[in-house]
Amino acid sequence: MHAHHHDLTEELGKVSFPISCSSASQKSFEHGVALLHSFGYEEAEAQFVEITKSDPTCAMAHWGVAMSQFHQIWERPEAPALKRGQEEIAIAQKVGTKTPREQAYISALALFYQDPGKNDYLKRASAYSDAMGKLYQQYPSDVEAGALYALSLLAADPPGDSSHVAEKKAVAVLMPLFEQDPQHPGLAHYIIHSCDSPEMAPEGLAAARRYAEIAPSSAHAVHMPSHIFARLGLWQEDIQANLKSVTLASQSSEMYMHGHELHAMDFLLYAYLQTGGQGRVANR
Repeated sequence: MHAHHHDLTEELGKVSFPISCSSASQKSFEHGVALLHSFGYEEAEAQFVEITKSDPTCAMAHWGVAMSQFHQIWERPEAPALKRGQEEIAIAQKVGTKTPREQAYISALALFYQDPGKNDYLKRASAYSDAMGKLYQQYPSDVEAGALYALSLLAADPPGDSSHVAEKKAVAVLMPLFEQDPQHPGLAHYIIHSCDSPEMAPEGLAAARRYAEIAPSSAHAVHMPSHIFARLGLWQEDIQANLKSVTLASQSSEMYMHGHELHAMDFLLYAYLQTGGQGRVANR
């Protein structure tokens, strides 16, 4: 496990996700969900695993471990991650929950892990997304349901679809929620991903300018605004975002953080090239 997974003082935004586990697990669980929202999958998994040990009857902690295997818009899970997710969601179902809402979260994710050998990725991702849409309909005041439903729309979007139908649908869910909950990391993050195209980038600018302030402890959150800055030719903001992200990532001893660092450096190099190497490096 990772040495810093229990650091509940990290600034990762504000998440409210009430669960029926022990009261001692609540803050740790929300910390894990905040990590998920900024794609801190390894740290999130460690956080949820810790809860499963201290609170064995917490089904939602097992849901969290299974969620951390499903990197929805990064890459499709390989066999070990699918196996882990299946096992954890099976434990969550066996342990059971005290509320229909929590059961709905577990049942939705179970659809993604159902028969991965027989059902292809997009079919399973779509089944999960449809279930999350129903969950959000049933619990419209649940911001987490809205955020995760929007993310699932992007995950289930067929590759190469240039219509932006899924992205526009996600934005329609996310924007009103972000207005009422401007400190939520997932809402800002998923707006940026939804708007990461020349046509939609202007819609994502406000969220891009907020996300790094919401979750300044996350190297990914600090980098993500540059996706919109690069689309709009805002090279100085692009450079500053990626300098900060590289610094954050390089401070970690974890091997997987080098991927974050290299990704930010890729954006940084491109931005410097666009400015003829004249980008300012002040305020690092």
